[in-house]
Amino acid sequence: MGNKGELIVAIINRGYSDLVMEAAKKAGARGGTIFNAHGTGNKEIEEYFGVPIQPEKEMVFIIVDKSIKDNVLLNIYKDAGLETKGQGIVFSLPVDDMVGVTLNEEETK
Repeated sequence: MGNKGELIVAIINRGYSDLVMEAAKKAGARGGTIFNAHGTGNKEIEEYFGVPIQPEKEMVFIIVDKSIKDNVLLNIYKDAGLETKGQGIVFSLPVDDMVGVTLNEEETK
């Protein structure tokens, strides 16, 4: 099948996953999955980033078509990135194989 999908992962302060999903949907994503997480920040990390690190986090996993990945990443970072209350980081990983996931309407036909 080849690499057509990308997994976008956003790690944000708890309570800000709606910001991530709204930003992703504006760029064409359909939906995602939210996980509760707990960070292990320390004073050195706080000093490096210049913001207090909250340990309670949420992780949002979103699978998108490779063609919209950059727009989704940019939208999420603008709306929920380090300079916002969400204080999130966001990255993507290639998805080589998928079962049960369609990335666009043409694949459902």
